[in-house]
Amino acid sequence: MILYGLKNCDTCKKALKALESAGKPADFVDIRTDADLSTKVPAWLEAAGEKLLNKASTTWRNLPEEQRTKAESDPASLLIANPTLIKRPVIETGGEIYVGWKKDVQAALV
Repeated sequence: MILYGLKNCDTCKKALKALESAGKPADFVDIRTDADLSTKVPAWLEAAGEKLLNKASTTWRNLPEEQRTKAESDPASLLIANPTLIKRPVIETGGEIYVGWKKDVQAALV
């Protein structure tokens, strides 16, 4: 199991801790520095769709309108250029991809 996120993300920390407590430790990969986003983001978009884009983030709110418009036509390049727009965590396990740490993801993994 691999958990992609940010080192300072509280949700990522909670997910890692919960998975470890459940006996399902995950390898952590920082999406800013260690992830190959050019290959990962297209696969994540195919699996998760629009929910991969975190429109509640500060990064999204601070984007110029032309960048936001780009999210509709080319979300992959926007997410690759701005990793903090990726909803976190992204968890890969057994060929499955989970985005976020809501109750449905927790129920499936913990």
